[in-house]
Amino acid sequence: MIIKKLLIANRGEIVSRIIRTCRDLGIGSVAVYSEADRNSAFLKQADETYFIGPANPIKSYLNIDVLIEAGKKSGADAVHPGYGFLSENASFAEAVTSAGMTWVGPSAKVLKAVESKCYCRNIAEKVGVPVNPGTLDPVKGFDEIAEFARKHGYPIFLKLDRGGGGKGIEMIEDDHRIKEVFERISRIGHIAFNSSDCYIEKMLSRPRHIEVQFIGDRDGHYVCLGERECSIQRRHQKIIEESPSPVVTEGERQMIFDYTLRLASAMGYHGAGTMEFLRSEHGVYYFMEVNARLQVEHPVTELITGIDIVKNQLLIASGAQLAFTQEQVQRRGHVIEARVYAEDPLSFHPSPGIIRALRIPLDLDHIRIDHALAENETVPPFYDPLLAKTVAWGWTRPEAVNRLCLALQRFNIEGLKTTIPTNFFILKSRDFAEGHFNTGFVKEMFGDIR
Repeated sequence: MIIKKLLIANRGEIVSRIIRTCRDLGIGSVAVYSEADRNSAFLKQADETYFIGPANPIKSYLNIDVLIEAGKKSGADAVHPGYGFLSENASFAEAVTSAGMTWVGPSAKVLKAVESKCYCRNIAEKVGVPVNPGTLDPVKGFDEIAEFARKHGYPIFLKLDRGGGGKGIEMIEDDHRIKEVFERISRIGHIAFNSSDCYIEKMLSRPRHIEVQFIGDRDGHYVCLGERECSIQRRHQKIIEESPSPVVTEGERQMIFDYTLRLASAMGYHGAGTMEFLRSEHGVYYFMEVNARLQVEHPVTELITGIDIVKNQLLIASGAQLAFTQEQVQRRGHVIEARVYAEDPLSFHPSPGIIRALRIPLDLDHIRIDHALAENETVPPFYDPLLAKTVAWGWTRPEAVNRLCLALQRFNIEGLKTTIPTNFFILKSRDFAEGHFNTGFVKEMFGDIR
């Protein structure tokens, strides 16, 4: 089945990004919008638009019924969920297919299974992929947490089994905080993810966050498109990503590619996805989780390989086989991406407002900027504050970093605060330039308050 009209169940820059590929493939595009997004720039790029409700995302972008209704009214024969919102929601995937539309992503069955991190940890254990020391199943209560800590030592992480987006992850440093953290994490899980189950992971010292982008078709053919270094993050939210990682050797790369293929095959996965790993300071890799959707940072991999990941998502959803093999994947040079958020550059507090003036440096060579911005547009306070992604390619890492800095220097958004100065500060630091960093880099640089 060839997709003819695609409903994009999301908002902002990712809608614009998906529409670009729809145009290349001759697929009609349908965008949806809430009251807060009524005048947003991304709507002007779609072939059709449908209003789905109030600014509150629970009543609009997270409302399965109104999204399905929009799909039916528009005559869309497929739905792409983007990232965030309902992108990994098995119930939404089931509702889409039950309505006779094609779901662009892994099956609802796979989504339902992999939303449990304990399930994924058990899969990894079965196929011989190392996982970070911890519990493979949800903990039952305070005593089990205390017993684990006595045996393995503090600090430990308590994590929601079905969490996501950086929510439901908290460090415990001593016995006195077990009850408080356990109750808080369980409460967050119940409210946000309808599951209070949580598990334990031993905290690694100075780890790096390395992820592998992969694609698989319905016939079980898989390819890995490379790794991305995602260690520059704040409270588990990424800020800067790059490929290749400054520390991954070719031997390590082939090892984590092998881990990824074992995991994806065991999960029965098809579509685009990302296997997430932590690399210890001693160079040991541990599987962390699978992101069963298109990643925010997918442009990094697209720029270094020349492969359109969204195009492959749509083709695989249509029933096509992968058109290339692992041997045909060529990675050239170095790519680095900086996310631009509507946040104060020091405190990271959200900074919604009206864009009074805008200059986007689209004329620079080897620069890609994914955005859906326009002058006089309102950036609402109700959603993720991501505004744009600035991506630079170079033959070497220093060349890519220099090009990224030039692009950020010429990127101007007036009327609200952004994290462009934060990106500069990180990119110009000596430790970053030398590749000496880990997931605690931003915390060490900006302090606990921020």
